[in-house]
Amino acid sequence: MTEQIIFYLLALAITVFSILAVTSKLIVRSATYLLFVLLATAGLYMLLGYHFLFAVQISVYAGGIMVLFIMAIFLTHKPGTSVRTKRGWRIKSSALLSLAGIVLCGYIIITNGIRTYQFMERDGFTMQEIGSTMLGSQKGQYLLSFEMMSILLLACIVGAILIARKTKTTDHDTNETDQ
Repeated sequence: MTEQIIFYLLALAITVFSILAVTSKLIVRSATYLLFVLLATAGLYMLLGYHFLFAVQISVYAGGIMVLFIMAIFLTHKPGTSVRTKRGWRIKSSALLSLAGIVLCGYIIITNGIRTYQFMERDGFTMQEIGSTMLGSQKGQYLLSFEMMSILLLACIVGAILIARKTKTTDHDTNETDQ
């Protein structure tokens, strides 16, 4: 009974903070709400008894990735200013794409649900099985997606640095013309 109450509280926190992270107009607040989502997700891992994933979630995501996000925000954006709200066709197209993403995710979950359930029915996993699944290159293993995520993060860092350089150059040019 207590575990159910904790689960529902964590699920509520994840839902509320996810919505706040997406709808907040201040970008630093959005990053803070995302941090709360990551911490609540770590709480779910702890509730399930996945202590290794709990530690990884806290150290890598809530620690490292959030520091990277906040650093990128401070490099590329004025953190105290609010973001302008988009109107018109952008909202409609975003809603349509979000709905398409939900339908696609639902389809994937339903079609792979039985296979995942059969896989999870096994007694337990060894570290060797988890390691070969995460870094294997066979069917159903995740080496390619792992490498793609590292390339994506590298591209984000390079993009943030380039945007920061352009912003500083533009601000410097504006200050010189004002004087």
